[in-house]
Amino acid sequence: MEEEDIKPNVTLVSSDNMEYSISKEAAMVSPTLRVMLEGPFKEKSGRVELPGIEGNVLARVVDYLQYNLQYKFANKDQEDIPEFEIPTEMALELLLAADYLNV
Repeated sequence: MEEEDIKPNVTLVSSDNMEYSISKEAAMVSPTLRVMLEGPFKEKSGRVELPGIEGNVLARVVDYLQYNLQYKFANKDQEDIPEFEIPTEMALELLLAADYLNV
């Protein structure tokens, strides 16, 4: 595999120090993470700490970023996009995290 084919990963760290590895491309779905990874004060280590987001919530956020990346180019004529399931008991926390990350 050539170096160009290797997609870099970033690590998102929750308030309770749970770490989630995600492709940089999926992380860039979030404008907030994009600024953290490429902006003027960019995180050079590829590690982004999110002290306002707990681990179980960040896990669902990572799932959503990957889901969004997978289906963002999906054409309605090609296939139906499956609904992204949100557990009712996590709705408020996910809404706050989504608002912070602009997703």
